[in-house]
Amino acid sequence: MFVYNLKINGSKTFKYFFIGIVILVIIIIGIVSFKVFHGASNSHENSSCLPQNKVTKLSTANYTNILKTVHENIDDYVGVQINFTGYVYRVLDLTENQFVLARDMIISSDFQSVVVGFLCECENAKDFEDDTWVELTGKIIKSDYHGDMPIVKVTEMKKVDKPSEEFVYPPDESYIPTSGVL
Repeated sequence: MFVYNLKINGSKTFKYFFIGIVILVIIIIGIVSFKVFHGASNSHENSSCLPQNKVTKLSTANYTNILKTVHENIDDYVGVQINFTGYVYRVLDLTENQFVLARDMIISSDFQSVVVGFLCECENAKDFEDDTWVELTGKIIKSDYHGDMPIVKVTEMKKVDKPSEEFVYPPDESYIPTSGVL
């Protein structure tokens, strides 16, 4: 049987271990600092879930994610053009050229729903009755309706048939708030 006797000089071993730990910590701090500062410089480019230079089509799958993101970060989406389908929904305190382009969002397993949507402004809004399904294209502006509110200034609107998927669902786990630098 072989027995190994390893003699460790405590002061040298501690010095090497301590120097190794310090070097490792400096490397980690350097990497984290680079990612933080590099990420901060690119955050404005990457934080948008809507492209800035084209018309974005909202679908049943992305509707509530985009609705929530735009409401939380209005300034980031001013000027963005969107296209989506919904039904005309009015409440008492809207002007005659305003309506909500609404969808029903399922909030429970027994199919209870709430109305969600974008407030829209259109010169010929009164030509479309409540509960009429329409497809519209418009540009997001920032206005005031019980506080800051994104409003879609309609550029094109046409009557359509009720879609086969009329309900939307709450924002899913892919929703990432863009109000802070990630």
